[in-house]
Amino acid sequence: MIVLAVLFAVLGAASNAVGTVFQRKAAATVARGGGVRLLLALARRPAWAIGIAGVTGAALFQALALINGPMALVQPVFILELPFALLVAVPLLHRRLSAAAWWAVGAVVAGLALLLASAAPSGNRRQAGMDRWIPVLVVAVAVMAVAVLLARSASSPLFRAAALASAAAVGNALTAALLKSATGRLTDDGLPAFLTAWQTYGFAVTGVAALLLLENALQAGPLAASQPALTIGDAAVSLLLGVVLFEEQIRTGWWLLPEAIGVLVILWGVLRLTRVVPHLADVVH
Repeated sequence: MIVLAVLFAVLGAASNAVGTVFQRKAAATVARGGGVRLLLALARRPAWAIGIAGVTGAALFQALALINGPMALVQPVFILELPFALLVAVPLLHRRLSAAAWWAVGAVVAGLALLLASAAPSGNRRQAGMDRWIPVLVVAVAVMAVAVLLARSASSPLFRAAALASAAAVGNALTAALLKSATGRLTDDGLPAFLTAWQTYGFAVTGVAALLLLENALQAGPLAASQPALTIGDAAVSLLLGVVLFEEQIRTGWWLLPEAIGVLVILWGVLRLTRVVPHLADVVH
């Protein structure tokens, strides 16, 4: 089950990377605008169809991963979306990665491997009682709201981008938790239970909110502020929600040292990628 969870999570990260890059490629070939005309123009582009298929596949793989393994394991694996997106975009956009960029990609992968090997997340409960859900929802929504308010009142683009990306990270983690619970209903009790579960509609709402927050974060300031906050924040909050909601377990004690080192290596890799890869925002978002 753990092997399947990791496999589906890696496939999800890769699929989402493909979807994002191809959608960006399609968008670059049409005139700026919005509404129905933009959608019709994009629909004529094969790259856009590939992009939509990639995003759809990513959602399916994420659901399968969450069914088969702990959230504290699955969500951090999606950090790989960033290096996957680069590996897809480089040949597609006729670019080359520098040696520094390759080192940064290697650091992200190595840091993630060290973090997950040290933490060894376990447990696979799919449901949580409302006595757990209510405080989690209240705190998560409050944190997102405070982050948005701080971003609106701040004058620093760096701080605004980091605050909004942090709010998006919390939204992504909450979406994953709701998705895990909803797909658990589907697996255990069938389609009627899935369609009547409040978590099903909850993950749709939080997913849209997280996407909007991310787009605002990218417009608010430099990627060097938003991407680390999003990458590390999503993984950290997901791990916390897995423990709090689904009683998942991670190793503590002296294991916290290599876990912290893994996080720092990931953070270094992400920061380096935002600095050594030109136009990274256009590639990965």
